[in-house]
Amino acid sequence: MNLPEKVTIIEVGPRDGLQNEKNQVPTDAKITFIKDLKNAGITEIELTSFVSPKWVPQMRDAKEVIDACLDDKRNFVLAPNRKGVERLYETDGKDVAVFVGVSSSFNKKNINKTTGESMADLKPILAELKQKGYFVRACISTSFYCPYDGKVDPKDVIALCTQFADFGVDELSVADTIGMANPLESYQLFNELQRQLGDRVLLTAHFHDTRGMALANIYACLQAGITRFDTSAGGLGGCPFAPGATGNVATEDVVFMLHQMGIGTGIDLKGLHKAIQGISEHVTRNIETKYYNLAEKKASHT
Repeated sequence: MNLPEKVTIIEVGPRDGLQNEKNQVPTDAKITFIKDLKNAGITEIELTSFVSPKWVPQMRDAKEVIDACLDDKRNFVLAPNRKGVERLYETDGKDVAVFVGVSSSFNKKNINKTTGESMADLKPILAELKQKGYFVRACISTSFYCPYDGKVDPKDVIALCTQFADFGVDELSVADTIGMANPLESYQLFNELQRQLGDRVLLTAHFHDTRGMALANIYACLQAGITRFDTSAGGLGGCPFAPGATGNVATEDVVFMLHQMGIGTGIDLKGLHKAIQGISEHVTRNIETKYYNLAEKKASHT
């Protein structure tokens, strides 16, 4: 087996996990959640996003969250366009995430631009961010399947990732947006990305567990040499194209699996459990992840 000694978890719960939450989560609850995650040993985290409060009201307190949670670790803020980047400049944040879908149909549904138009808009922005010393993470949506166009050609994914690398980004987060990828597809794509771009950018895998294959996909990526994974505490975050289905793979389930295989993460599962307990009071969805529920049952019997 080709397994690493250590894996880096990038926690996306506070941003990707909460952005579609129906309840308006109080700002202090978000801040506590983030600080509890950090105390559990998470060193890279998506804090929030600078998007339109009209369309994503959950993120309207982005500046307050950033101001309260910055430290010397990586603290990503999603800034999808020029307006978002300008708002980021007004904070002390130095880690930014942008996103583009491989599928133009998906991209147009999201931001009313084709993939090519988005990349043309981003090129000068990314150059400016790098010139100013920002760490830039590019999130690549619909890297396996698109809800409108079906299966995505891996060549298109690699071409978009290569273009981002040419633009000078530091990291690529390659996402199975609707949770349809299988382990063979995951291994093949990430193995090729590692071969072509592994010496130029950090490669991160982002899986949704909509069909229960996320852990298997992560294991396949380990075999391909990937050691960075996006996960969401409590499995927070839904998949808008599969109502009722789970969204992001749960941080606690991934960490438990890795630890059981002797792979270090630097994350304390008890501390992670505390963070999830705290935020669970503020979200509408029940926390139904395997590790969390087993820990809760164990606690209730002691």
